[in-house]
Amino acid sequence: MPNNAKHNPSLLVATPAALENGRHVYTVSELTRGIKLILETSFPAVWVEGEVSNFKAHTSGHLYFSLKDTDATLAAAIFMPGSRQVKFKIEDGLKVVCYGRVNAYLPRSQYQIIVERIEPKGIGSLQLALEQLKEKLAKEGLFASAHKRPIPYLPRRVGIVTSLSGAAICDILKVLDRRFGELNIVINPVQVQGDAAKDEIARAIADFNIFNETLPARERIEVMVVGRGGGSMEDLWAFNEEIVARAIYNSKIPVISAVGHEKDWTIADMVADVRAATPSVAAELITPKREDLKERVRGLTADLERSFLNTLSLCRDSIADILRRMQLGMDNALRLNTNACLAAQKKLLLLNPAVTLGQYQRQVSDFARQILVRMEHVLKMRQALFFAAADKLRSLSPLSILGRGYSITFRMPESKIIKSSADLNVGDTIKTRLNEGEVLSRVTEL
Repeated sequence: MPNNAKHNPSLLVATPAALENGRHVYTVSELTRGIKLILETSFPAVWVEGEVSNFKAHTSGHLYFSLKDTDATLAAAIFMPGSRQVKFKIEDGLKVVCYGRVNAYLPRSQYQIIVERIEPKGIGSLQLALEQLKEKLAKEGLFASAHKRPIPYLPRRVGIVTSLSGAAICDILKVLDRRFGELNIVINPVQVQGDAAKDEIARAIADFNIFNETLPARERIEVMVVGRGGGSMEDLWAFNEEIVARAIYNSKIPVISAVGHEKDWTIADMVADVRAATPSVAAELITPKREDLKERVRGLTADLERSFLNTLSLCRDSIADILRRMQLGMDNALRLNTNACLAAQKKLLLLNPAVTLGQYQRQVSDFARQILVRMEHVLKMRQALFFAAADKLRSLSPLSILGRGYSITFRMPESKIIKSSADLNVGDTIKTRLNEGEVLSRVTEL
């Protein structure tokens, strides 16, 4: 306590009317004002540590609690708007260090400390707030892998939520343009640090989802990148806010979180469908290289050609099998009918009475006609199957296309089929196969 407060009696001097027999007689108000003056003058600003108890958050936004140790209890309060600056959750049993000023409340003769700054003892306030929010959101399932969706392969339209003035947007656009410049990119610019950043980021994510609902399916944003470049924990704090985490979790558009550098982890990273180490990596996750796509197309083309040749070979084998079966069927039918004819002849010879000779002759003639009719019928059926198979073979043959006025062009000398002008260079020799004959040419212009 300052010396002038200890030894200056003028601080507690009574008015002349209150002097009785040389004694100083105070009113209650005078005494409490004097105590208030001594307290507030002696302790204008102090640091004090203790354990939180009886914590209560008022609807007005003020926070009330007590600080206690083994021997004493001190009332404490954090008034608006200072309470909004407290990042972590104050709760009973938490050990804290507070900075503030001592204040005496005259109507009740009570004193308390008006806290201007509060920190958890032994751990930073931001770190504690981060751990508390992580625990809360984990219990609600916001980090669960079952909720995470895959990023679409080669999306047509990409949404980006970040600052227009930061390095992150430059890095993202540079990588996207280099790898696949044909993407449609929509940017919703926001602040990425400061008090307003969390609300802007959450609103931008929600706006993208609302915007998507107004568009046809082919024009919708298929993936969203949310992030910023590197910085301190305080700089990245907007991406640790609960409002941003819930906006990402509720997004119907898959979200890639790209906050800071590889060593930086935020709650946004943990809630997002995919976490990218940097904004540049996020752009790489969205788009494959153009060269990789070309190589994949070449592979698929080769697979298609092999499949076509395999199908053609199978058709040839199938037709050959049908022809073999037809021949076997015709041979078998002929053999059966021949045997029947021979049997009838033998029976005729065995039963050769003169009176029934004419009857048996007619029967033999009928049998002969039936045999011919059945043979002709079987032959026509087999011919129809043969012609149908032959027509199918001709329709599958690439050469049949030439008869309709088309041609096939090969690059010489390797005789490689040309499917695109990109496969040719000026000066190349090409051979064009027509329905009748071939033509050799040289490329003079592409």
